[in-house]
Amino acid sequence: MNRRRFLIAAVAVLAVVFAGATAGAQEITDCFYLKSLHYTARGMSYWYESARGGMETITGVPYDNLKCKGCHNGGCDICHKTETTQKECKRLSYTKDAASKVSMCLNCHAREKSMIAIDHKAQQDDVHIAQGMVCSDCHTDREMHGDGTDYHSMKQPGAMETACENCHEEVKPTESHTVHKDRLDCKACHVRHVVSCTNCHFDHMAKTGERKARPVSGWMFLMNYEGKVTSATMQNFLIGKNKTFLMFAPHMSHSIMKPGRNCESCHATEIVSRVQKGALKLTWHEAGNTVNLKGVIPVVDGVDYGCAYDDWVDGKWVPVENPLKPPVQYVGYGTPLTQEQLANMAKKHEVHPVIIPQPKK
Repeated sequence: MNRRRFLIAAVAVLAVVFAGATAGAQEITDCFYLKSLHYTARGMSYWYESARGGMETITGVPYDNLKCKGCHNGGCDICHKTETTQKECKRLSYTKDAASKVSMCLNCHAREKSMIAIDHKAQQDDVHIAQGMVCSDCHTDREMHGDGTDYHSMKQPGAMETACENCHEEVKPTESHTVHKDRLDCKACHVRHVVSCTNCHFDHMAKTGERKARPVSGWMFLMNYEGKVTSATMQNFLIGKNKTFLMFAPHMSHSIMKPGRNCESCHATEIVSRVQKGALKLTWHEAGNTVNLKGVIPVVDGVDYGCAYDDWVDGKWVPVENPLKPPVQYVGYGTPLTQEQLANMAKKHEVHPVIIPQPKK
């Protein structure tokens, strides 16, 4: 066989080999990351839908028609892509270091970015941030990338692994830790406050995809979640000219303080008294701004939680004179406090010394 015939035969063989390889190759159309909450952001659509009494009952607009999907993390590049220069050539690679930077997380998690800035300005940094900890010190790879289960929400039991007890295995038997008899989650006492989005303007978001709201802080709500009282937040919306919607949800704010709040912060307060009477004003207008109530606020079904609302007109907030009373939704698998729990909060509690058992000699 001469050289030319040999080359022709070799090319023919390679063509057959590559054709077979191509035919046997499968396009990657599924991986368990595609079911992760980082990819689906499923919680937003799950609680919005009318099937669960969500805001769709007021708007009539299906979630898929909204411009909310910009929050979804579409692929690995967003967090893991790193660009380096080698011998004057730019090269791309994936690294865990890029995804572990707090600034990377805060690109999307705007509420926590606001909280960190508020606390830093007040010189009361979150106790973990003050120690130099980063998000990945608590949040696991499984939480970031999923485990193959299509969770409805990050509050769905099993979706998250992060818990205070993962690091704080032993808790000193102080009065606060013993008197509540394991009915309080750590966050109920150790979360300093939460940032809430008030007056989210639905029409502007639906039309432009841009979010317009009035964030407030300095308060914290209490709800039931998985058998314990925990920290929570609220969010309300203006739909059209005067339709409103209010929701409450368990919420972990990254504003943790080492000492827990004292009894007087929750028990026998003026806020609790007003809730018992059935009405509590949460926000109101003052000198052109939205002002909010400060302190610990119990979430109880049937209470009239009054809020101020504003329309977004030509780039300015314009007060709504007669907003309709909002339907109230409890999301994130949270439930309101019971009347019995509210009655207990109305009682004044005195601190008693805790007797710590001593080892026998």
